[in-house]
Amino acid sequence: MNWLTDPEEDILIHSAATFATGMVPAVSGQRWFRDTERNDIQGELVGAGWPTGPTHTPRTTGHKASRRVGSALTSALSMVTSLLLNENNVGSGDGPPDDPENEVDDFPVMWAAPGTLARTLPWQLDPARRPEGYTTDLVVTNHRLLFVGSELGLMEHGDVLGELPLDAIAEVRHMGFSNLGADIRLTFADRSWVRLFTGARNSAERLDQMHAGIVRMLPANALTAGQQREAARFCAGMPERPYPPTYTMLPSGTLLMEVRSPSKCAAGCFDVAVNLMDETGVRVGPRPEDPSVP
Repeated sequence: MNWLTDPEEDILIHSAATFATGMVPAVSGQRWFRDTERNDIQGELVGAGWPTGPTHTPRTTGHKASRRVGSALTSALSMVTSLLLNENNVGSGDGPPDDPENEVDDFPVMWAAPGTLARTLPWQLDPARRPEGYTTDLVVTNHRLLFVGSELGLMEHGDVLGELPLDAIAEVRHMGFSNLGADIRLTFADRSWVRLFTGARNSAERLDQMHAGIVRMLPANALTAGQQREAARFCAGMPERPYPPTYTMLPSGTLLMEVRSPSKCAAGCFDVAVNLMDETGVRVGPRPEDPSVP
């Protein structure tokens, strides 16, 4: 990877990353960029160098109807949306919205006062602004968080679009009420935040668990000889993929290997093959003390 020049820097986790998209009828297919007074800041971002993007307007009829019937209808809409999307293997998160104010009434993907870190993220994260076929990825190493972009759809041949030190990240929250359950909210040290779609629920959960200290991500060179042999065997049966595997040390001491490959059912989404192994590389089953693995 031409952007990974420090020999002591190891990739811990990576995923697709784009600004997320609303789901419920009032905000479906839309996103907004807000300041902390909930004002639209798209004009300010364009003035700072972003390309012009579409202007979205909430669908007020559906919005008012959902307010009248309250949370019961919101839950019902969520369930119907989930069932419809699952018909095409693109599901939504389970249960009611995590944050109705920002998922039903509005759908900001950036919440940022002037001069805050969220406003420094690259405009290429917006699917409505970047060239067709362009991809963006989030990469966490032992030194930094990076956003990498590529016209080829291959992370290893990408360019660094932006980076932040790890201590700039105050919180990573898995936002389960989302397409595939694959959204995260990154909150920065200055309390600005962005909401990103990661392409797979596994990716969103692992980023959350890693930052919370529930699991520990390992670079490939930290695997035992037996684990390396099993990883090679497992990858030999995988289809061509743009991402190398990720390795997670679970609380039980079991190593979780995850291999992401582009979904044939939905653009921008990923299928994830998982493999659990012990210290010697022998495949094992789930342990009750570990977080569930989809």
